[in-house]
Amino acid sequence: MTEPKTEPAGTPAPPSNISRIRHFVSQIELPSPKAQVLFWGLFAAGLAMDLWSKKAVFDRLPYQGDLIVVIDGLLNFVRARNNGAAFGICAGQPFFLAAASIIALLFVLGYFYLWHTKQTLIHIALGILAAGICGNLYDRLFNEGAVRDFIDVYITISGREHRWHTFNVADALLCIGVALLIIWTASTGKSDQKCAQQHK
Repeated sequence: MTEPKTEPAGTPAPPSNISRIRHFVSQIELPSPKAQVLFWGLFAAGLAMDLWSKKAVFDRLPYQGDLIVVIDGLLNFVRARNNGAAFGICAGQPFFLAAASIIALLFVLGYFYLWHTKQTLIHIALGILAAGICGNLYDRLFNEGAVRDFIDVYITISGREHRWHTFNVADALLCIGVALLIIWTASTGKSDQKCAQQHK
């Protein structure tokens, strides 16, 4: 009959999973207060603008296909529902699109809180992206899986109308956020090339 093993006196017990998690969280360096105000301020303003504009236009246009001429020959407000992503991609798959939006939002939040960047342009881009993602995610979750679109931009050339796909404020925010990230990436790449050339 074997004796049960006992730990020597004074040996510290191994850290529990909860202790490891607490230690990991305590090591996370949060973004500066200025960055958080910028990110969350843009997020709240963008999301509020998107949801308010959708409600205002759809209340004014009760039937599908109704329109308001804003700038004749250039801009209308119309009532339209899109059950897909941009340009109608993945139409009729609301659960997949909602899951993709949630993953994208988690990526944006993770990038903001864990990347430790001090670039103001990045904070602006991420706040705008988060607002755009949540604006359309709200519709997918609470509007029968369909996103409310209403901005109809078109131009007449030689008597023919050329229209862009109907979109909303959230779509515009997503495009602006991506454009800012591209600008930041391009400017960073150029500065890195200059530094490399100076050190040759």
